[in-house]
Amino acid sequence: MKRVAITGGIGSGKSTVCRMLAEVGGVEVYDSDTRAKEIMNSHPEVVAAVKALFGPEAYADGALNRAHVAAVAFGNEDLLGRLNAIVHPAVVADFEEWAESRVGEYVVLESALLFTSPLVGHYDLAVVVDAPDEVRVARCVARDGSTAEQVRERMARQMSRSEMRQRADVVICNDGTEPLLPQVKKVDAIIRKQTK
Repeated sequence: MKRVAITGGIGSGKSTVCRMLAEVGGVEVYDSDTRAKEIMNSHPEVVAAVKALFGPEAYADGALNRAHVAAVAFGNEDLLGRLNAIVHPAVVADFEEWAESRVGEYVVLESALLFTSPLVGHYDLAVVVDAPDEVRVARCVARDGSTAEQVRERMARQMSRSEMRQRADVVICNDGTEPLLPQVKKVDAIIRKQTK
């Protein structure tokens, strides 16, 4: 089973590309960010480790107290690193189990932190969805109701566009002018050629 990994900075449109690829290729998408949140609520070992790291207040009514964890971890690189060391390996194991249970020529892995997580090496093709900073800021402001300054702060904490592009096997330009569908079809054709 081949795996296509899709990544990109905030507001780049990676989720849109994943949806289009699922439609074009008739394949399933693993959203690692969503699954990570689910794992933090349901995986007993992960829950215990998060409580040990952030205290019993890390969970309220059986669900992750995101506000508490964010407040404690904000700006603390050591704590964030330790949290990632708990969650990321569980996500990798979950993705591997999920991918093995699928049928078809390939699956899609969506990950915002693809190149800085243990998911590196767990895919056959890395696709970066790229867009100019001003386009990404405008999308996030319209989508989330964030301020431009808040979006730029989040962008500053992510891997640079140039580094992502360097690590990509394929770059999809989502600047709002170049059509997405032909680029998505090209990715589908590349991975299908690899499966033959």
